[in-house]
Amino acid sequence: MSTALTFTTSRRPDGAVVLTATGEVDMSNAGAFATALAGARQTAADTPFVVDLTAVEYLDSAGLSVLFPHVEHLHLIANPLLAPVLTIAGLDDVTTISE
Repeated sequence: MSTALTFTTSRRPDGAVVLTATGEVDMSNAGAFATALAGARQTAADTPFVVDLTAVEYLDSAGLSVLFPHVEHLHLIANPLLAPVLTIAGLDDVTTISE
């Protein structure tokens, strides 16, 4: 059974693509997360895109692993509870994370 996770894609006024995830990211839905990230990256073309994780309540190692292939092209926005997980995983060394 897959854990609840939804995505929306939008554009900011500056034109940046924003992928917003809501729910929990785990092994059961990491593939859907990877597909959503790839789609956002393709939509953004050669420009960076934003991944808004402020409404993500849980992110396991499977979810973290699908972020790494995109680190050169993304900016992460995380809630205060998730930001330390991203930092411990080392994502702050390879991409921008803001709260």
